[in-house]
Amino acid sequence: MNQFRVYCPFIGPFDPCPPIREKVYSTPPNLFLGFQPPGLPQFNAHEALKLGTLWPALYSPYPGKQT
Repeated sequence: MNQFRVYCPFIGPFDPCPPIREKVYSTPPNLFLGFQPPGLPQFNAHEALKLGTLWPALYSPYPGKQT
């Protein structure tokens, strides 16, 4: 499942700034997981501490800065 969504905002004819044609936003995976099902796979302890979650289904990386 893709955690990033894209939408095209309205671009008015009199906008003073250059238009941004596409905007991207992130949806957290817990929105789509109603409750914790039994037997959900888990990261090992070291990886879970590094990634900030025990379950791969709930992992959501932060996107890097775009320059």
